[in-house]
Amino acid sequence: MSDVQAPKAVDAPLTFLDDRLGSSTFLKRNMKKAFPDHWSFMLGEIALFSFVILLLTGTFLTLWFKPSMLEVVYDGSYTKLNGVKMSEAYSSTLHITFDVRGGLLMRQIHHWAAILFMAAIMAHMLRVFFTGAYRKPRELNWLIGIGLFTLGMLEGLFGYSLPDDLLSGTGLRILQGVAQSIPVVGTYLYLFLFGGEFPGESIIPRLFTIHVLLIPGIMLALIVAHLMIMWHQKHTQMPTKGRTNQNVVGYPFYPLYMAKQGAYFLYIFGVLALLATFAQINPIWLFGPYDPSAISAGSQPDFYMGALEGALRLMPNWETNVLGHTLSWNVMIPALVPLGIIFTGAALFPFIERWATGDQRSHHINDRPRNAPVRTATGVAVVTFYGLLWLAGGNDVIAERFHVSLFATTWFFRFAVLLGPFLAFMITKRICLGLQRSDAATMAHGYESGVIKMMPSGEFIEVHLEAPEEQAAVILSKEEGKSLPAARDDNGIPAPGSRNPLGHLRLRLNRFWNVDSIPIEAGHGNGHGNGHGDGEHAAVEDGERATAIGSGSGTGDRS
Repeated sequence: MSDVQAPKAVDAPLTFLDDRLGSSTFLKRNMKKAFPDHWSFMLGEIALFSFVILLLTGTFLTLWFKPSMLEVVYDGSYTKLNGVKMSEAYSSTLHITFDVRGGLLMRQIHHWAAILFMAAIMAHMLRVFFTGAYRKPRELNWLIGIGLFTLGMLEGLFGYSLPDDLLSGTGLRILQGVAQSIPVVGTYLYLFLFGGEFPGESIIPRLFTIHVLLIPGIMLALIVAHLMIMWHQKHTQMPTKGRTNQNVVGYPFYPLYMAKQGAYFLYIFGVLALLATFAQINPIWLFGPYDPSAISAGSQPDFYMGALEGALRLMPNWETNVLGHTLSWNVMIPALVPLGIIFTGAALFPFIERWATGDQRSHHINDRPRNAPVRTATGVAVVTFYGLLWLAGGNDVIAERFHVSLFATTWFFRFAVLLGPFLAFMITKRICLGLQRSDAATMAHGYESGVIKMMPSGEFIEVHLEAPEEQAAVILSKEEGKSLPAARDDNGIPAPGSRNPLGHLRLRLNRFWNVDSIPIEAGHGNGHGNGHGDGEHAAVEDGERATAIGSGSGTGDRS
């Protein structure tokens, strides 16, 4: 078959670039890069596509939004607010909503995209955590992910504060209180942000600049760095047959992977458009313009800020006067400590785990959550802690809807946020160990076939079959933990690095990580496991097993 030459209009520019940049070699090499395929990998791509949609819709909204606190009298299409004094920011948002063609749709797509972006980042980070995909060499990408999530929270807070409606103004009031509660620097931080006494005339213009230019620019740079690092290090893979730390099994980047991602982007855009069309979000015209003297009951922030709201509601009214200065523990502690523990702990966890386990290897195959019970239990405990704080942020709504005392609800959550994570840790760890025992039993004795066999002695047993190769490969992907040297050898000589408190702590963490691990080994896969191994081995030779399966009434071929 003769080669088909590209048209001159295409060939000439490509040749021009190739002669100067050597791009053809780069493209040929990278267009064939393999990408593993698993549904959970889609979570990060949803976040990426949502960010792109945020940039597109945000650009549209900036064409009409006026970031000004200048007071005007509204006289627009929404007649219920005609004659009401408001800021230009709120007035221009109403103009976008009711007078600009497609304005309300774009506003709601933008808001739903922000919600989806934060939800996708959260789910993606949980997937990375529970599968151990943050381990060497991907610690930097894990830190970038935490930074993106933190910036996303700030970006969302500043974004829904821009319209200057009553709900967003209440959120800014909380932000002011949090800033002022920080000792020494809090007052300066508050004045730097607000430019004077609350609410002042500078907050909306400053938030607009931060929301439109500063944070999106930083996030875009971090996302590009995240993708470049992932491209260089290659994607992690789920454990299955034929996948190792030395290979990548998946689809080529071009054309299959690119076509799939293009379709997924359109799906996500379509879902957001449907949500924006049929699911109302942030109806600012119902809230009215911000008034510092007014506040509404039942006000709730977006879900990703719910944990901060809940922590503020649960904290007792503790204050301390020191040398004429008031320390507002009731604001500072809930604002800084719970999320500080979560984010700091998440950032340090890969390094703490590597230090405690002594595992310095590079990992490209993901763990099954059950095979790392301490890590999985820790993750579930944090999720429980975060979820309870999020629920506590709506304690007034819960009390009103279920007709219970608000004080009883508050006290329930005060105890729940302390006891819930501990119970979640213990229960999750026991579940993981139970699943490990099930895997070990499957490899040692096979799985139940549903075929009942009568032995020559008259005993009835159930025939067990070997696990299929795919299932066996997944089960055997478990990596056994590495134990550190004992604190003292047989001669009583202390091991290097264990003579100080830090060394003792490392040994304790190592034992805690590995003490309950269930060893899983490849076995013959057809033992009975109940003291009848020899009898069943005789009864389930290959030929007899085939006969038993073929004559079993109502049993399918599961081999």
